[in-house]
Amino acid sequence: MSRPLRDLHVLPKTRDSLSFLYVEHARIEQEDCAIAVVDPSGAVPVPCASLSLLMLGPGTTITHAAIKALAETGCLVAWTGEEAVRMYAFGTGETRSARNVLKQAAAWADPAARLRVVRRMYEVRFEEQLKPALSLKQIRGMEGIRVRDTYARFSRATGVAWTGRNYDRGRWASADPVNRALSAATSALYGVVHAAIVASGYSPALGFVHSGKQLSFVYDVADLYKTDISIPIAFLVASEGDRDIERRVRLACRDTFKRERLLGRIVPDIDRILSAAGVDPPTDATDMDADAAAPGDLWDPSGQLFDGGHNYGDETEKV
Repeated sequence: MSRPLRDLHVLPKTRDSLSFLYVEHARIEQEDCAIAVVDPSGAVPVPCASLSLLMLGPGTTITHAAIKALAETGCLVAWTGEEAVRMYAFGTGETRSARNVLKQAAAWADPAARLRVVRRMYEVRFEEQLKPALSLKQIRGMEGIRVRDTYARFSRATGVAWTGRNYDRGRWASADPVNRALSAATSALYGVVHAAIVASGYSPALGFVHSGKQLSFVYDVADLYKTDISIPIAFLVASEGDRDIERRVRLACRDTFKRERLLGRIVPDIDRILSAAGVDPPTDATDMDADAAAPGDLWDPSGQLFDGGHNYGDETEKV
């Protein structure tokens, strides 16, 4: 059974982890230093040290000890809606360093650097370098046409009728099967991308293309994989019938994420995208991963960092 990791430097790499586990109508308890899912049929042990994301659906309860075990092993916990198609809240990832989020914030805050990142994101989606003369409005239009053509292509390939992306959150069951499948596949993709983002120390809120939401950067990164992963899955599963469609989509996502080694791609893709900003990563004087309880450094306009956790009143100069 897994043991808690006191030294976060030896945590498993995100790319080596299992993608996600969705649980509903069950109780999550600590078992040794891992967790167990308990329902009327019995208890199933889960090696949380190798799990990236635990999605808790309706009817789920979880103990304080289980949350502690998950936090110590770096597993993101998300509280989701039925069939994991909505995300309400989430826990924390495994990193304590601010290095990556500072790099992300520096690129986000500089309009010129942000534009370079946005263009790189579109180039990754198109798998080609964009002409410098193209405006951002033109690029958005090209991407919109690409997504529309992707829907139409998979509609023809699977025989699933497509009338557009349309559903009402308040009347979920009234949506056609393919739209429900798309929502379920997108939710699973968002969850895994979200887990990779927080595990590697980036902020899910600081988006470059998307803006103004707590998950803006999740939407940015997930868009890199929608046309290749979530859209094909949704149409294929919908073509096989609408019975229990959300569950079948989750299972198909799980298998595809593993086959495509999605977790192994997300963090390198983020690094490649942010490198377009041309912003030098900051250097932390304190390695926060070495001691999670350390308070960090104190900022000074001079550019020098001072040790935190120290009372500088003891060194006040006499006036």
